[in-house]
Amino acid sequence: MKELRDFTATRRLIPISLVAMAIGVLSSFVALVLLRLIGLVTNLCFYQRWDTSFASPADHQLGMLVMLVPVLGGLAIGLMARFGSEKIRGHGIPEALESILMRGSRVEAKLAVLKPISAAVSIGSGGPFGAEGPIIMTGGAFGSLVAQRFHLTAAERKTLLVAGSSAGMAATFGTPLAATLLAVELLLSNGSRAASSRSPSPARARWQRGTSCSTRRPCSRSPAWSPETTSRCSSVASAPASRRACSPWR
Repeated sequence: MKELRDFTATRRLIPISLVAMAIGVLSSFVALVLLRLIGLVTNLCFYQRWDTSFASPADHQLGMLVMLVPVLGGLAIGLMARFGSEKIRGHGIPEALESILMRGSRVEAKLAVLKPISAAVSIGSGGPFGAEGPIIMTGGAFGSLVAQRFHLTAAERKTLLVAGSSAGMAATFGTPLAATLLAVELLLSNGSRAASSRSPSPARARWQRGTSCSTRRPCSRSPAWSPETTSRCSSVASAPASRRACSPWR
């Protein structure tokens, strides 16, 4: 019965779970720092005061100069992306998925610092963005850095990255259930989906090659080759040879 189980657990499960809990606590404080930074940048840009509380930019006294605020914010972010890390340009969630699927859940150390700062500058200077993507990427970066520090496996790095991402989102929006579902449905399950999407079905492969299912030659009797035609070819592939045809009207 042991061989038939879908999930197996080793003794490493307990220490990895404890580390994930610690990363969750750390990501919660990182989320708080991100929110404070957004409030600080907003107050500095629109009211020229040192305050971390949230304030609406609508009551500013800058007049027409207010149009320069998002411009200067964008220039600051461009400099950070040019001389810091280009990964801060994205939303945050695609970068987290890319690190999981393409780089073995490895994230650069400077991204954990530049991502929240760039997000705070972008949102605080009037950019039409939210804190969801940045905190997911920042929390995941801290989880990945801890995993890299202890030389954990790729699967364990992925676990800690997702733990940091979901904890950061839960702390930012106060939605632990939604953060857990996001981690399970979007971050953890994407590896298997990507693997399945890289292996097309036989009918799709035949359609891409432009060959018929019975003769392996270009289908000249069909006026327009399409996926519908391919599916019809594959459905009659088991029929007698005299009844096999690639034409969509048969």
